[in-house]
Amino acid sequence: MRIADRLLSTVDRLAPPVTAHAHCDLPCGVYDPAQARIEAESVKGCMEKFNASDDEVFKGRAVFIKEERAELVKHHLWVLWTDYFKPEHVAKYPELSDIFWKATKKAGEAKKTNDVKVAEDLLNQIGAIDKIFWETKKA
Repeated sequence: MRIADRLLSTVDRLAPPVTAHAHCDLPCGVYDPAQARIEAESVKGCMEKFNASDDEVFKGRAVFIKEERAELVKHHLWVLWTDYFKPEHVAKYPELSDIFWKATKKAGEAKKTNDVKVAEDLLNQIGAIDKIFWETKKA
């Protein structure tokens, strides 16, 4: 065992345990569907630029960026779903699970296409989540 490991082990045994209380990972106010919406707007923008260009190199870059952003949409939605929304929210808004499922599936679909309609559908799904999110914040 290294000296630093032994020292840390000793400090851990001497320090009193710390108990934290919160109903989420951090105090409320850190979650917002806007993060997913911003990335979804980028997905849509990349699709529009792809469709408007004849430059194959540019189009390749647009696809690459779009796919990254679509993956970030999924990430932000899952963080919101798993860290913010609680069972009481699902009880009050029983459609919430289905909306999240459809939104994350639509983000995955956006990675596979340059059809702007898919991005618009994704933004509509995020809008539905956003509406419920802000209703829960009022409570």
